[in-house]
Amino acid sequence: MRILVVTPRHAISGVPLAQARFAAALAERGHDVTFMIGRCDPDLTPPAPAGVKTLVIGAAQVRGMIVPLMRHLRREQPEVVFCAEDHLTCTVLAAALLTGSKARISGSSRVTPFDTYSSTPFTKRWVLKQAMRALAPHAQALTCVSQDMVEQYRTLFPRMGHVCVYNIVATPDARARMAEPVDDPWLADGLPPPVIAAGSLAPWKGFADLIRAMALVPDARLLILGEGPERAALEALVAELGLGSRVRLPGRVDNPLRYFARARVSALSSHVEGMPNVLVEAMMCGCTPVATDCPTGPRELLQGGRYGYLAKVGDPSSIAAALREALARPIAPEVLAEAVAPFEQDRVIRRHFELLGLAEH
Repeated sequence: MRILVVTPRHAISGVPLAQARFAAALAERGHDVTFMIGRCDPDLTPPAPAGVKTLVIGAAQVRGMIVPLMRHLRREQPEVVFCAEDHLTCTVLAAALLTGSKARISGSSRVTPFDTYSSTPFTKRWVLKQAMRALAPHAQALTCVSQDMVEQYRTLFPRMGHVCVYNIVATPDARARMAEPVDDPWLADGLPPPVIAAGSLAPWKGFADLIRAMALVPDARLLILGEGPERAALEALVAELGLGSRVRLPGRVDNPLRYFARARVSALSSHVEGMPNVLVEAMMCGCTPVATDCPTGPRELLQGGRYGYLAKVGDPSSIAAALREALARPIAPEVLAEAVAPFEQDRVIRRHFELLGLAEH
C-alpha cells in the first residue's frame, strides 16, 4: 500500500520522533512509505528509517507545505495519508480537496485543544478552529494520543468523532537499543543508579520543579537528558541549591533508552503533555515512573497509581515525596510491561487500519 506520513518539523521531540517511528513500522510491514518533513532543525540530520523514502521540503511554516503536498498527492497518488498536529491535518485535508485525492486521511491530535484553539474572533487560534470545523469532516479518521484528550476534543468538537490511538513506542528496534552500552560515570557498576529524566529543556517540562524536589530527596542523584532554552537557568538553579554533585544536565543523547535501562526510577515533571512517549519508554525499560498529574496522559497511563507514582503539578514537595516512594518501593518490570502493551507497534498499526476501514495487504 502506498502511504504518506507527514510531520511539519524534524526535531528531538515527541511528535516528529513518533512519526518517524510510525513510518519505519509501516515500511517494516511491507508498505511503500514516504516520510514528508516540512523542515529539519539545522543541527540535525533528517531521519532515514530503513525502507522509507524521506522527503524534506524546506517549508518554514505549515502553510508552506500545501503546494508540495498537492504535487505529491497528484504525482504519487498515495492510498493513505497519516498526519499529526491539527494545523497540519487542516493543510493536508485542504491539499486533498484541491487535488481530488482519493487517499484515506488520518489526522492525529497531539496536544490539548484548550491550548490550541480560541473562541476570540479573528485570532490565529480562532481561525484554526474554524478551519478544523470545516475540513475535519473530510478525514476518514481523527485520533488523539490519550483518552483524556479525546474527552477534551469532544467538548469543543462534539460531532467529529475523535478516538484514542496511542503512539508506537515499543518496537523490536527500541528493545535492542536498550542494551547498548553507556559510558557515564554515574551509571558505573557498584553505584546506586540515578533518577533519569529526559526532554526539551523548556519551561513547560517543569525541570525547575524537579531540581527543587531533588533538594528534598537526600542521597539521590538526577540526570536530565536533553537540550533547550532553559539550560542556563536550570544550571544556575542547580548551583544556587548546592546540588552540583547530585544533579547533572549532560545534554542531548542519541539513545536515552540505554540510560533508562540502567536506572530504577524515571521522572516526568511536565505542566502539560499529550501522551508522554518518554514515560512509556522508561516503563518499557523497567523504570518505576514518577509523573506529575498534568493534562493529559500520566494519570491515564499510570492508571491512577497502579503503574507508578503521581505528584502534583508545579509542586516540588509533592514530586519529592513521590520520588522517595518510588525509590523505596519500585514497581516490578513485569507489572510495568502491562502498561506498555497498548503501545506495541503491531497493535497500534492494526487499530489505525481498522479506523480507516482498510485491511493490510
